[in-house]
Amino acid sequence: MTTEGDLSTTCVVAGGGPAGMMCGYLLAHAGIDVTVLEKHRDFLRDFRGDTVHPSTLQVMYELGLLEEFLKRPHQEITRAGGQIGQVRVNLADFTHLPTLCKFIAFMPQWDFLNFLAEKAKALPKFHLMMEAEATDFLRKDERVTGVTVKTKDGEHDISAHLTICADGRHSVLRNRSGLEVKNLGAPIDVLWLRLKYREGDEDNAVLGHIEVGQVLVMLYRGDYWQCALVIPKGGYDDVRKEGIAAFRKRIAMLANRDTADEIEDWNDVKLLTVAVDRLTRWYLPGALFIGDAAHAMSPIGGVGINIAIQDAVAAANILAEPLRRLRVTQSVLARVEKRRRFPVWATQAFQVAVQNRVLDPVLASGATPKVPFIVRLAQHWIFLQRIPARLIGMGVRPEHPDKVLFTK
Repeated sequence: MTTEGDLSTTCVVAGGGPAGMMCGYLLAHAGIDVTVLEKHRDFLRDFRGDTVHPSTLQVMYELGLLEEFLKRPHQEITRAGGQIGQVRVNLADFTHLPTLCKFIAFMPQWDFLNFLAEKAKALPKFHLMMEAEATDFLRKDERVTGVTVKTKDGEHDISAHLTICADGRHSVLRNRSGLEVKNLGAPIDVLWLRLKYREGDEDNAVLGHIEVGQVLVMLYRGDYWQCALVIPKGGYDDVRKEGIAAFRKRIAMLANRDTADEIEDWNDVKLLTVAVDRLTRWYLPGALFIGDAAHAMSPIGGVGINIAIQDAVAAANILAEPLRRLRVTQSVLARVEKRRRFPVWATQAFQVAVQNRVLDPVLASGATPKVPFIVRLAQHWIFLQRIPARLIGMGVRPEHPDKVLFTK
């Protein structure tokens, strides 16, 4: 790869999120010259997906990175529970998963990405460009041959045999691709906020509270709770009209505490506009879409980061050898999509079902629902709690780094 003017590399990865960084690391580990582009100057963004599920921890183990990774500050969550009205229920038990790590790790996403970047930078074929945003494709004879990149020094062209588009749910390259997007709909949005951990609070758990038409999810983060208030789609302005005092009271009730005074003003509340969609085709000649750029996920289950990483592992497994030979054809790219399409479809189908059949009716009713029969049954037949744990913790068809990634 050259270092000034226009650049050239074997594979350019647009987007330094979980999908892009993991894919870049794996391909460089396999001896492929890779350039990863990240549009920000660092990875420090609050209220991003902080869940690292057992399937991802298994990948880290198989790459020989797990022991060092888990030395970073994190919380380990072994179960998920909830409260429906005044009834407490257990929903998922991760301690029986057939993985090395039988827990979900909570770690700020910037720590996860910084860890991957540190490991990747030690590889001679890996290059990371910060403050570099891919703004359009380069094309020749209807084939993508790289990207145009906006940096603080101006615009540059990066030519590449393959362009991997991992630039998130608001993907610029997806908008430039002309590919069709199927919108599955999302009747909800989410408000993120923090509450202090207080003595007597339950820990080592994910907790959800449903009451009087409201839903609050609380994720244990050591000295605080990362909270997600589910609201109707487009309902943020209505929430704000009620005033910050009414909002504090609402959160305090759902969090089972007297006050929520740590929410000082609306700057402490972040809106996540939920979208669930996917490309009908994930590739162009010379370009492949993965992660949220290929399929935006709902926050339900917190699985987005892990689906993205599974995409990256599958893509690297399939692409490494063709990239060595500079023969990445459309049929090769179609293999990546075929490998990942069903897991994405199944996960999104589950998320849409929860949105449409559980959350939307609860929010519309203004009432506290009865505890579903299957949830009541799971309180007595404990093994039933392993089913949602497996779906959330491992997902559908978890991926594993292939030996091709260890051959340089």
